[in-house]
Amino acid sequence: MLTFEEKEAIIQEFTELTRKEVSMKRVNYHFEKSLYEKTTVVYHLHPNGNGFVYVGDLPQYEAADDKGLLNIREASADELRSIIKDSITYLSTEEEEPQDEEVEEVWKNKENSKLTLLQEDTLWNIYHGYNLEESFGSYSEAKTYLLEEGFRLDSKR
Repeated sequence: MLTFEEKEAIIQEFTELTRKEVSMKRVNYHFEKSLYEKTTVVYHLHPNGNGFVYVGDLPQYEAADDKGLLNIREASADELRSIIKDSITYLSTEEEEPQDEEVEEVWKNKENSKLTLLQEDTLWNIYHGYNLEESFGSYSEAKTYLLEEGFRLDSKR
C-alpha cells in the first residue's frame, strides 16, 4: 500500500488539480475546469492512506459506490495514476445529446428503483412511474441530475 505522502506525490503530478484541506487532516483535490458541478477528483485522502477518487459511472470501475467514488487505499502507483486520469477525462468530456426525436431511457439505482428519462418537445423529463420528478432544458443537465442522485443508465433494456 502506498503511503499518504506517496499518494500525494502522484496526485500532485496532475497540475490541473487544486489541493484543499478538509477536516481531520484529510485533503481533497479539485478539478476546477470540470464541465459539471462535480469538481472533486480525490476525496478525503487521509494520512492513514485511505481515500477515494470520483469515477462516476465509468464501466471499468464496478467497485465504485453509489456516489461514483472508488476507494484507493490499496491502489498501486500505476493504478492511482490511471484512475485519476480517467476521472479528469470523465469530468472534462461533454457527452453528446441523443439526436433522435423520441428518446426514452430507463435509469436504475443500486436499490433497483427506476426512473424514466423522456425527451418531450424541448424538455427532458424524468418520471417515476407516471409522476413527473424533474424537467431539464438539455440531456446533459438531466444526465448530471440522475448521476448525482445515484442512478445509472440501464444497459439491460
